[in-house]
Amino acid sequence: MSAPSMTLFHNTLSPFVRKVMVLLHETGQQDRVALQDCVLTPINPHTALNADNPLGKIPALRLADGSVIHDSRVILEYLDQQHVGNPLIPREGSARWRRLTLASMADGIMDASVTVRYELVLRAPEKHWDEWLDAQRDKIRRALAFLESDAIAELTSHFDVAAISVACALGYIDLRHPDLDWRTANPQLANWYFEVSQRPSMVATMPKP
Repeated sequence: MSAPSMTLFHNTLSPFVRKVMVLLHETGQQDRVALQDCVLTPINPHTALNADNPLGKIPALRLADGSVIHDSRVILEYLDQQHVGNPLIPREGSARWRRLTLASMADGIMDASVTVRYELVLRAPEKHWDEWLDAQRDKIRRALAFLESDAIAELTSHFDVAAISVACALGYIDLRHPDLDWRTANPQLANWYFEVSQRPSMVATMPKP
């Protein structure tokens, strides 16, 4: 077995990192990537990460030539063009834009979920902005309602970039915000998530707090 040719700045609890890990497993590329643990918050940067990635974002992927690409969407696009199987991101046409839009919605759910987590954990309770927290939770609820009513058939049809992104978003909600009780309002989404959670790629990347 050859040595990994790429390095992923990695945190198992990040839903954005998990998206990349799931795609690596789905495309059989996990052995090509070494993992570098990187625990950070907006007020706790990582020096090695910032050297080549001044925004300090994870995931970030150092390629074989030493260059670094970051943002999970960019990394997914790159990795999806490095394997010989069917693409997980449609290359062209209306399907490409629809699947990327659904993936972007999942990213928005993650963004709102992570920022709520930061607000609750990093700020003193007396400084919590309750109206802002409620607005972020409402974003999550609206997006999940849309996926339930308008996208469940599409998610069921292919485990691609859209489905991977939604599954990782739901996994993060379960991890950090079980109080949202999203399954009650979205039973079809809940049934779909139960099924895809059994995939080897999802089991292998299950966050362990």
